[in-house]
Amino acid sequence: MLKRFMENLLGGAEHPSPAPDIRLPLATCVVLLEAARVDESFTKEERRQIIKTLQKRFALTGEEADELLAEASRASRESVGLFRFTRAINEGFSPAEKRAIIEEVWRIFYSDGTLTGHEDHLAHQLGKLLNLNHPQLMDAKMKAFKEARREGI
Repeated sequence: MLKRFMENLLGGAEHPSPAPDIRLPLATCVVLLEAARVDESFTKEERRQIIKTLQKRFALTGEEADELLAEASRASRESVGLFRFTRAINEGFSPAEKRAIIEEVWRIFYSDGTLTGHEDHLAHQLGKLLNLNHPQLMDAKMKAFKEARREGI
């Protein structure tokens, strides 16, 4: 299954043009993984948040979400940037779905109880790459912040 995700995301002889429905889970996972790693740590809370998001958004089992996370980790290491992943998201998701993804990014940032300057910078960079405006980005940030406060994080 994940081999198919990668082949479709990256293209290849058999798949010259990636299918949006296949590459979206991987692209989304890479973005979330980068969000979790930007502060140079990857906590259990961040991992749980990513798995939960993948299961909910793409109707994956826990095992499938774990496999997707492993594949996204490899894809992230082999990539020179986030553009091709955010491009897949832009092509496959509606504006509302892209706002939901940036909310997940903020949730990951707040899941460990802190927001670093690197995390804030990445969120703004992702907002631009996902064609979101500043008010949309700040609305997502405030929503995630309020949720984290309610949960006592």
